[in-house]
Amino acid sequence: MRFGLLGTGYWARETHAAALAAAPDTTLAGVWGRDPEKAALLAGAVGARAYEDVDELLDAVDAVAIALPPDVQAPLAARAARAGKHLFLDKPLALTVQAADDVVAAVDASGVKSVVFFTSRFRPEVVDFLSGAVGGSWDGARAVLLGSVAGGPFGSSPWRNEHGGLWDVGPHALSLLLPVLGPVTRVTAAAGPHGTSTVLLVHSSGAVSTMTLSLASPVTAWDVTFYGDSGWATVPAGGDHLDAAVRALAALEAGDTACDVHFARDVVAILASAAEAAPAP
Repeated sequence: MRFGLLGTGYWARETHAAALAAAPDTTLAGVWGRDPEKAALLAGAVGARAYEDVDELLDAVDAVAIALPPDVQAPLAARAARAGKHLFLDKPLALTVQAADDVVAAVDASGVKSVVFFTSRFRPEVVDFLSGAVGGSWDGARAVLLGSVAGGPFGSSPWRNEHGGLWDVGPHALSLLLPVLGPVTRVTAAAGPHGTSTVLLVHSSGAVSTMTLSLASPVTAWDVTFYGDSGWATVPAGGDHLDAAVRALAALEAGDTACDVHFARDVVAILASAAEAAPAP
């Protein structure tokens, strides 16, 4: 499968480009970026062609990998899908439900495959955990994902600084909660210190879960734990993000729909409801 990479930042270089190079059945054929000079530099580093025109790149590939801010990603993903290109996307799919719906409609109309890279969902130990947890008797779960992007590779990311942990790490939490507890029927939320969002979710199963999320926290935590008649069960943390990306590319080729744009659209709808309930300060 010949891929075009849309994006030139840290995640595009260190994860998307590296995974496309490592995956056995993919070729990175071209790079496009909003800054043509950066696109040329990245393309040269990975042995691909740099494109200044998105449609010209789309004409030359079978699929696109997009590593761009979600508000930029969504319209480009819809455009690529309408051109018949398979989609390897990042979370969140979009920053509005309407934008996410546009991607879903384009994918459904064209019949292309899609995978949204919810990193944990492609780690073998997490896959094993979820297969054992689904169907269990759970009252609920707590997800505490706290950290700080300051000083790191994403510290200057405008969308992360504006939308915070709800939109950046919230998708990771939801990607683990939803398969086990089921769809969300009600959302409430509150904003706290250090850009913290605390979200309460009522699931169709009757379970209730909470998410506590921040990208500006003085403490660090990554804990997703389920509880109920089945006992206590904590999702394994850590793992190799590059290996997960290679596995996600294999899922795309295989047509796996567990983390496709339909699932990602539902995640966006939950985040949008939480943001409406507790707007960022």
